[in-house]
Amino acid sequence: MGEKKLHIRDAQIEDLAKIVEIYNSSIPGKLATADLEEITVESRVAWFHDHNSQYRPLWMLEEDDEIVGWLSFQSFYGRPAYHATAEVSIYLDPSVHGRGYARVLIEKAISQCPKLEIKTLLAFVFGHNDPSIRLFEKYNFEKWAHLPKIADMAGVERDLLILGKRITQ
Repeated sequence: MGEKKLHIRDAQIEDLAKIVEIYNSSIPGKLATADLEEITVESRVAWFHDHNSQYRPLWMLEEDDEIVGWLSFQSFYGRPAYHATAEVSIYLDPSVHGRGYARVLIEKAISQCPKLEIKTLLAFVFGHNDPSIRLFEKYNFEKWAHLPKIADMAGVERDLLILGKRITQ
């Protein structure tokens, strides 16, 4: 069996259904999102259009021309003084978990920060999401905040960590 061909590209509106499908696949595990019920494509149209390839991209990860994940940059807090700070989110199709694809995406994200005029990257991660915590720690993200028991996940209270990294230019 040959090596898988990976490709990262900007998302197109036609990708939104797959983005939502991958996102929704993470909800039952209560590990990667605070949504408790599936979202709809229609509910994410405005979110999709908040992205742009110059400053806040939304990237698709393809394996052999099939979409298997995505990464988004979101503006932090929506105020002008935070223009150089972005939240990064990564979601993968369950069929490719454990293949190192999140590392591929985060490496690309970090490398593109200077071009995107991002000086600070943030990741909002549940305190019990050990795989994501390990991923971000591997790339020198530090724990900048610990918000105890702020998420009620169907009767189970969960902590939220804010992990941060300054990008050197």
